[in-house]
Amino acid sequence: MTDETETIAKILTESGDTWAVVGLSGNRARAAYGVAAVLQRFGKRVVPVHPKAETVHGEQGYASLADIPFPVDVVDVFVNSDLAGAVADEAVAKGARAVWFQLGVVDEAAYGRTTAAGLDMVMDRCPAIEIPRLSRG
Repeated sequence: MTDETETIAKILTESGDTWAVVGLSGNRARAAYGVAAVLQRFGKRVVPVHPKAETVHGEQGYASLADIPFPVDVVDVFVNSDLAGAVADEAVAKGARAVWFQLGVVDEAAYGRTTAAGLDMVMDRCPAIEIPRLSRG
C-alpha cells in the first residue's frame, strides 16, 4: 500500500479536477460549503451532490452521483460514516478515479472495496487542509 501522504498528493494533483462533493448544499454553516470553496480556489470543478440538488458556488447540483451527466474524477464524501460506504460504492459504479472521506468519516470495509476496485482513497482527512500544504511544496 502506498503511503497515505503519497495517495493524498496523487488525488489532489493527478486524479482530475472534477470533484463531486456529496453532502454539499447551500448551507454556509456546513463544513462542505467552505471546503468546496477552497477546492474551487485551487482550480477544482465542484459538483454539489445533495437530495436538494441546489446550485452551490455557481455549479448545478444533483440529487445523486448517478444523476450527474458527465464523468467525475474524485468523490468527496461529507456524510455520516454509516452512509459513506454506499456513496463509495456509487463512486465505483460512476467510474470515479478516487474517493475522499472527510474528517470523521471512516468505513474500513468501504475502503477495502473501493481500493480493491482500483480507486485511490483516503479517509478521515480534509482536502482543504491538505491542498495548501501541497502548493507550498
